Amino acid sequence: MDKIKYTATVLKNEELQPEIFSLLLEVGEIAEYAVPGQFIDLYSKEKSRMLPRPISICDVDKAAKTMRIVFRIAGEGTREFSKLKEGETVEVVGPLGKGYDLPNASAEVNGEAAMAGADATGNHILLGGGIGIPPMLYLAKSLSEAGVPKSNIKTVLGFRDDNTFLVPEFEQYSEVYITSDNGAAGVKGNVIDGIKEYGITGDMIYACGPTQMLRGIKSYAVENGIKAQISLEERMACGIGACLACVVKTEEVDDHSKVKNKRICKDGPVFYAEEVNL
Repeated sequence: MDKIKYTATVLKNEELQPEIFSLLLEVGEIAEYAVPGQFIDLYSKEKSRMLPRPISICDVDKAAKTMRIVFRIAGEGTREFSKLKEGETVEVVGPLGKGYDLPNASAEVNGEAAMAGADATGNHILLGGGIGIPPMLYLAKSLSEAGVPKSNIKTVLGFRDDNTFLVPEFEQYSEVYITSDNGAAGVKGNVIDGIKEYGITGDMIYACGPTQMLRGIKSYAVENGIKAQISLEERMACGIGACLACVVKTEEVDDHSKVKNKRICKDGPVFYAEEVNL
């Protein structure tokens, strides 16, 4: 679909944990095109903040034409969005970027053929760390809707402490395991520590979180012979691949830039782990 600006209406805005907010938006027809792993750009009403804020899609209800985003206050732009009231509007563009490949995917995504993901009968490991947790919810839901049994979806969520969020929502679609940096909730450590401690195995890893976490996941996937799809977190400017402000080093030469990098906002944010150098 064309990447044009839409006016979204706020249906609900709530604080899940200190400075982490859940915003439910009525977005109209753009809900129909969203896939797990994509994001939307939100525009500030303050004209001095010209660049949009990219925020991952947490959930979509295509029938109700709604989209949910969950974000942490990171600056004045996201602080503004945290104060939006029911009935107010915000300008958005999206859905943007390349999402996760789902089981038996054969349809086109954003006009490009999607590579088939792991088989629906296999075990799927979802790893989310910090504010990389929200986009994994729409993925868990989509895997469930694709016919993957709940017992075959293993979600490991990594928190800083016992201030957890979205756990009950994940439990609707998957088996959920918790880790925390200080051990206040679940296993002490990161999501890789959680995989090992809980004895989780699978055929495909899907992950979103800080670069250090993704770097460890890539190494773990290579060591254990598991395919991994990782969603990169990066500051973005245009959000549509024109400015080259968000790039990642890659193994292959990019057709657009003619060097070994890819645009996270356009070619990603989701990549197969072996494609990128972290």
